Amino acid sequence: MQAKTKLYLTILLPVQILIIKGISFFPETVERFYSNGLFVYTSKILRYVFGWLPFSFGDILYSVCIVLLIRFFIKKIRSKALFKKEVLLDIGATLSIIYASFHILWGINYYRLPLHEILKIEDTYTEKELIMVSEKLIAHANSLHATLEPKDSLSIQIPYNKELIFEKTIPAYDQLHTLLPGLKYHPKSIKKSILSLPLTYMGFSGYLNPLTNEAQVNGLILNYKTPTTSCHEEAHQLGFAKENEANFIAALTTMNYEDLYFKYSGTTFALKFCLNDLYLRNEEKAICLAEELRPGIRANYREVNEFWESYENPLEFIFESTYDKYLKINNQPDGMETYSYVVALLVNYYKTKPI
Repeated sequence: MQAKTKLYLTILLPVQILIIKGISFFPETVERFYSNGLFVYTSKILRYVFGWLPFSFGDILYSVCIVLLIRFFIKKIRSKALFKKEVLLDIGATLSIIYASFHILWGINYYRLPLHEILKIEDTYTEKELIMVSEKLIAHANSLHATLEPKDSLSIQIPYNKELIFEKTIPAYDQLHTLLPGLKYHPKSIKKSILSLPLTYMGFSGYLNPLTNEAQVNGLILNYKTPTTSCHEEAHQLGFAKENEANFIAALTTMNYEDLYFKYSGTTFALKFCLNDLYLRNEEKAICLAEELRPGIRANYREVNEFWESYENPLEFIFESTYDKYLKINNQPDGMETYSYVVALLVNYYKTKPI
């Protein structure tokens, strides 16, 4: 790449940032022309290109880029050329290309209409409404657990491998097509991540590669969590970039699917958000409601906590802090603390509907 081209690309970076900032003020336009327009076609093309591969091309791409980045900096530091003009232009041009690719291929979805506006429901709720929906979820979770496991003290073990769970997510999304037409999931591009062990130490269950539109699921997580994690990452693939909205869609998809293991995974997933939020508002009531759960459900929650605790490490805080800042930069001011909006969607969707 010529020096002049690198200079132009570097200058273009702040221009791009200003353009994206301007776009953020027009969510209706983003919704119509990008999320339900350009992105529909680009995302499908990427899933056709990479979805058939039996391995994660995105994982390999990231791994190669990390190695090349480390090599680049080591070479420049050794030659004492890190702050020379040509090196700074290399960095600026590369960041400019990555920034443009990220937003064109996926990132503009952060600025689409909020999901409660798309669903035409409210985004606020009372403690009374939260308790009502929590009680509905508890009753449904207890019923599902009793159907799947007569012994109330035993946790539910989903008897599917992850590949079968991935296959089941396709009809799970298809049955929500009438609610949100954009949720029809085709073609499939979801895989176990090659980088599952590093992801686990970083504290992540999965991620979406925005450059290849591959959904990556941590292959080490418990099968009990795989249905909701898979549907969460697929929601990202379908253009719902915000974590809280992807969580709601994951709950909605799994809870409405005919498979009882999916229903159980989704119902207990939604319930945990509600109980966590209620605990912040009314600790005593939240504890009382939690005690109504069959012991086996609480055992599932404990197993998940114990899994993540077994991989705790000093660097996890750094990864989570970095990701929190990433979310805040990308139109999610609450960062990783997004319980209230997930719960707002759940409460306002289910307060007048049976679960």
